[in-house]
Amino acid sequence: ECSSSSIHTPFCCCAGQRRFGSAQAGCGMAVARRAAVALILACAGVPADAGDAAVTPLQKVLSLLGDMSSKGKASKHEEEVEFAKFQQFCVGTREATTKSIDEASGHIEQLSADVAKGEADAEELATEISELEASVAQQEAELETATELRAKERADYSSAHKDLSESVDAVERAIAVLKSREADVPASLMQVQDMAGLPREAKAAIRSFLALASGDEDAPKANAYESQSGGIVGMLENLLIKFQDQKLTLEKEEMNGKANFEMLAQKLSDNIKDSKRRTSEKTATKAQKLEDAAVAKGDLSTTQAGKAEDEKKLADTLTSCQSRSQEFEKNQVLRAEEIKAIEQAMEILGSDEVSGAADEHLPALLQLGSKRGTALVQLRGAESPEDAQKREHLIAFLKGRASSIGSRYLSLLATHAHADPFGKIKQMVKELIVKLMEEANGEADQKAYCDTELAKNKQTRDNKQSEVEELSAGVDKHEAESAQLTLQLAELSDALGELRKEQAEATELRSTEKATNTAAIQDAKTAQVAVERATKVLKDFYGKADEASFIQGSAGIGQEMSEASKEPYTGMQSERGGIVGFLEVILSDFARLETETTTAEDKAQAAYEKFMDESGEDIAVKETESSHKADKKQEVDATTGSLKKELALTQEELSAALEYFEKLKPECVDNGLSYADRVRMREEEIQSLQEALQILDQQDMA
Repeated sequence: ECSSSSIHTPFCCCAGQRRFGSAQAGCGMAVARRAAVALILACAGVPADAGDAAVTPLQKVLSLLGDMSSKGKASKHEEEVEFAKFQQFCVGTREATTKSIDEASGHIEQLSADVAKGEADAEELATEISELEASVAQQEAELETATELRAKERADYSSAHKDLSESVDAVERAIAVLKSREADVPASLMQVQDMAGLPREAKAAIRSFLALASGDEDAPKANAYESQSGGIVGMLENLLIKFQDQKLTLEKEEMNGKANFEMLAQKLSDNIKDSKRRTSEKTATKAQKLEDAAVAKGDLSTTQAGKAEDEKKLADTLTSCQSRSQEFEKNQVLRAEEIKAIEQAMEILGSDEVSGAADEHLPALLQLGSKRGTALVQLRGAESPEDAQKREHLIAFLKGRASSIGSRYLSLLATHAHADPFGKIKQMVKELIVKLMEEANGEADQKAYCDTELAKNKQTRDNKQSEVEELSAGVDKHEAESAQLTLQLAELSDALGELRKEQAEATELRSTEKATNTAAIQDAKTAQVAVERATKVLKDFYGKADEASFIQGSAGIGQEMSEASKEPYTGMQSERGGIVGFLEVILSDFARLETETTTAEDKAQAAYEKFMDESGEDIAVKETESSHKADKKQEVDATTGSLKKELALTQEELSAALEYFEKLKPECVDNGLSYADRVRMREEEIQSLQEALQILDQQDMA
């Protein structure tokens, strides 16, 4: 160690520079040589203590240099271990920060795409909402117009139906009065004559009949009255049929108009309801899209800020690590040069040029008289009692120390001390000291190598084990996600199959129903035409018969009187009313069948089209979702395969690191004594040898 009194020696200056962190390269080989010479001279000029009197200056220098070499190697190793830890920190920080930056870049790209897509979707939805609102306004206006038109048609129908109903009632009462020959025939005919829509010929006939009825009621006129009343009854019956036909036609038109309006109103109402529903859904979707875009913008800002912080952290870390690495390299070069200089100095001092001269001359300065006495005794070939006692003391000391610390070197030396001369024993002690110091230096180098390799191997094993666990977790996660996507795809496929099956069933049912309704409508139209033809045939026949009778009745009073005795045949007028009535009911039933079937067909077709549109839209959505999930599953499976390959490679690297660790164990892992115990034991051996050397030096002095 450098004391305050020797800190200015060349070696201590070098050590002080190392101690205080100087990285200058001034302590080289020349300094080491000067240090060795200066220490020899300094130690030779310093009086020895009682305990160090037997230690030569050269031995003291070699011991100090050995300690310096050991401490230098230990310091160099400690710095290597510390730098390995720091380098591990740098690598870990760099990898983690780089990974975080890469992930942030991916997130920024995805979030930017999400923001753009959300805003674009919201804009597209806004356009669709505007179109739907315009469509709703147009359909509501159409419904309002149709409702107003229907109200007007209903009012016109009510007025016309009322007039026709009153006309039918008046004609029926007139016919009943004429047939019963009651006194109020003129009043009834006057009411009929004033009806709107009465033919001119009928009005003329009624006026003629009323004129005849207002005259004297002698026998000829009575007969003429009786004859003409029959014609009036026939004419009124024809009028009744005509008014009933007009009323039936009016009712049919009203029923058709009402059905058409209800169908149109239902269709417009359904369209308005569906458009409002879609508007509401699209409005909610638009709001969700805008909310998602806003959230994505917030996440984007946060991610960008985090990425900037990570980039700054990475730059600072790289700068710090590079600076520390450069400093470490310089320190390692300086430490290696220092250790090399010390070892070269020890090699020089241990050479025959220095060691031999020191053994020959330096101890002689102190022990010349002792050597001469010893030489005389040895020349006599006998050992004095004092030497024998000292030899026993040396042997006992060596055996005791060998037993206490378990040293085979001390035990071997004690064996040789029984018979060998003191000079040979001293040489053996010196050689053992040098050997133990060399072993210490070699073991220090081995310890540095082992610590470095074990630290690197542990770091590699820990990193690879962490990567294996992380990759295994990633593989499990992606396999679970793939299984979930497979299940979802199966569910979507089943749902699509069910929807297509329902569409096929609905189409088949609609086709059957349409064919049935079309046939029913065609049958109703054909039946109406046939019934109208039959009714027309009967009405034409009986109408001609009534006109012939009426013309004959109005030809003149004289002719009537002359032909009063024979009445013309006008057909079965009494039965025709019932037949025509039945035909009109049948015609009305067929008309109602046509209208109701047409309305039902239109409603069924509208419901079918609505179902097909909704189910088609649902199918399109599910197909799109299925396509997206299939693409996602393919991407997940590809990622899983990549992770498995990376996992296999990482597992191989981990296995290689474990194998290398097993190779390091025999030479680097302590199985018995620890490194500290071996150092302590070796120091005790060197100390014991130095004490033995002191005993031998005292023998020489004696």
